[in-house]
Amino acid sequence: PGWNTDIHTPALVAFMKSCPPMVRRGVRGYGDVAVWREICKQARAVAANDHQGARRFFERNFYPAAVTGNDGPTGLITGYYEPELRGARQRSGPFNIPLHVRPPDLVTVSLGRFRDDLKGKQIAGRVVRGRLVPYPDRAGIERGALKNRKLELVWVDSAADAFFLHIRGSGRIRLPDGSIMRVGYAGTNGHPYTAIGRELIARGAVPREKMSMQAIRGWLAANPADGARLMRTNKSYVFFRELTGDVPLGAQGVALTPERSLAVDRRLLPLGLPVWLDTTEPDGTPFRRLMVAQDTGGAIRGAVRADVFWGPGARAADRAGKMKSPGRYWFLIPRAAKPAS
Repeated sequence: PGWNTDIHTPALVAFMKSCPPMVRRGVRGYGDVAVWREICKQARAVAANDHQGARRFFERNFYPAAVTGNDGPTGLITGYYEPELRGARQRSGPFNIPLHVRPPDLVTVSLGRFRDDLKGKQIAGRVVRGRLVPYPDRAGIERGALKNRKLELVWVDSAADAFFLHIRGSGRIRLPDGSIMRVGYAGTNGHPYTAIGRELIARGAVPREKMSMQAIRGWLAANPADGARLMRTNKSYVFFRELTGDVPLGAQGVALTPERSLAVDRRLLPLGLPVWLDTTEPDGTPFRRLMVAQDTGGAIRGAVRADVFWGPGARAADRAGKMKSPGRYWFLIPRAAKPAS
């Protein structure tokens, strides 16, 4: 629905960012290297302002496959953005909340390499006397588990802002001299992600129908002591690295495109494929647009569950924070590939 009303050239630009990794490795179950080499060759041949040519490219090379999960074809579509925090490279004054680089003793294990029925699942920890044990959780790290190890990448002035950056996985740090430092995901401590919004609903602190990122931030600001304890119920802790070049990067390792990049559950769905999304914006306006699956997230779990990347800035933050819409989508499958299950 709405396919002919979209302008497909921005989606083509976003899609071409995904070409390099797919040309190198293919997409398991959705086309080998030869398939993607030819598709990406055709993509590069489309002129930048040829809107009809872009639409014909997608129609010629792909067919749409509706995604259905255990709860049917409709699921939850939310939004995310690139946050901007205030920070400094050295601890000073209000800048006393650290963002850490990935510790050298953090071990990530892809369980699918050991058993086929565990494909897509990972655990993380550290080796102690020859045994892999859990890494410290958020509370342990905030209480000093990584202290004096010189793992601080940058210091920010807000624990709440740092917490939301952990959820987003990448962002911008505005330094005292006005320059911008970009940081991105480098790993996690391996503990499961817990949505604190769900915890606030369970406590009766925020009604379900009024839950949003703005509501969570408001509650944290009004309850600083309880807020610190609430954030620690999410035991997952993210490590960062400084980014340069075309950023922010998604889970596929390519730069995200505002309003065209989509985060999906990569355990179930492939990254790099175009996706036709049918949902609504926070104000109820229809949002029918060709996206590209280029990212994932701790809260993105399920076949029909996605996050729209809105970009940087206050407007993007407002739209992302309020977006909580039912929606459905179709993955575009290469015609040259064997049908995927």
